[in-house]
Amino acid sequence: MSTLTDQVVIVTGASSGIGEATARELGRRGARVVCCARRAERLHELVEAIVGAGGHAIARRCDVTKRDEVAGVVSGAIETWGRIDALVNNAGVMPISHIDALDVDGWDRMIDVNIKGVLYFVAACLPHMFEAGAGHIVNISSTAGRRVIPGGTVYCATKHAVHAISEGLRAELATRDIRVTVVAPGFVKTELQSHVTDERILQRWKEASQKSALTPLESRDIGEAICFALEAPAHVGYNEILVRPTRQEG
Repeated sequence: MSTLTDQVVIVTGASSGIGEATARELGRRGARVVCCARRAERLHELVEAIVGAGGHAIARRCDVTKRDEVAGVVSGAIETWGRIDALVNNAGVMPISHIDALDVDGWDRMIDVNIKGVLYFVAACLPHMFEAGAGHIVNISSTAGRRVIPGGTVYCATKHAVHAISEGLRAELATRDIRVTVVAPGFVKTELQSHVTDERILQRWKEASQKSALTPLESRDIGEAICFALEAPAHVGYNEILVRPTRQEG
């Protein structure tokens, strides 16, 4: 039996990619999964699949940039299952472009989703974790949170922020038995790549991939890493997990 059995875990951005794969893996390991994202139809399909496989899951439509919707997800989890054991802050967007493209709307969107969305869910979940005297927050960053790449200035800034927020939370919450893990994936085959419209970046990625014959990670690879951290004994904190494809150089 997994240590995640009957644990209540909120997963944001669960309608595709890493979030979907994580929700499926959590359900397989016996957790009670609160799947939230903006695309309700995909969420319901995901929940049907988890429940059909013998797991437990509920769907909650949520835009992580809306504080009232975030609060609704958390209150719904409490009403359904009475507690929140863990939060996986996965929702993110990546409309990266060179600064000279002046995509200010894209900058705003990344800041709102990638930074504010993380903080809104932390703020909504922490009171319940304080009451329980334990909890686990997993924030999904990126290798872009460790280095800055041309064309990714603002995106990298948001992911550096996720690293900083995670370490600050870890230091502040350690004595309250609330663990914090930041997971930094390298190149993963997800929908995020479809957010990119700057042809210079797309061409650079294509050339780099051809040069290294890089095989990207699958979303389930990151989902398994997240579950690995969540299943650690209570006295063990995996503070940062960096996962890259074997052939990824940077």
